[in-house]
Amino acid sequence: MTGDWHIDRIDEEMPRFARAVLSFTDGTRVVLDDPRALSTIDLHPAGAPLELGLGPEPADPSLTPESLRRALSTRRGPIKPALLDQRLIAGLGNIYAAEALWHARISPAAPAQTLTQKQITALLTAIRRVIDRATGARYTDSSVSRLAVYDREGKPCRRCRTPIARITQTGRSTYFCPQCQR
Repeated sequence: MTGDWHIDRIDEEMPRFARAVLSFTDGTRVVLDDPRALSTIDLHPAGAPLELGLGPEPADPSLTPESLRRALSTRRGPIKPALLDQRLIAGLGNIYAAEALWHARISPAAPAQTLTQKQITALLTAIRRVIDRATGARYTDSSVSRLAVYDREGKPCRRCRTPIARITQTGRSTYFCPQCQR
């Protein structure tokens, strides 16, 4: 998201948002600098298998419309916060979830367990489209940005010209078109 790793010397000034520091006997240090404090670090014994509890990534062939339907069938809350749960799909963040829902024409407030198979298929296609577009580039880079809904409150929908709306879901801004995403 916004965190960076810095490799420098122990005697240098600490970055403002240092969240973790690894210091080495040769005077080198590695610093996790994370202004939003969203990062986590886990320590594991050398050679130990890692069980991160993450769901499949969007490109994983095991992520199918059927497997996504099964995973969503027990979710009582809205689809947008469900998509942000990394145990469902790994690597899908707030911006990409909003964009994928717009492409799939699904309301971010729709109860996750009520999505039809057709909607889930459209959603998975949209997620992959958004992630593919973002891979290797800054999807939100202002010089090339063509976000459909994210951070476009009050601006016209790129499909129907209805003003984009904003709501808050689980403490995060959610942008959507009230006309296209009913």
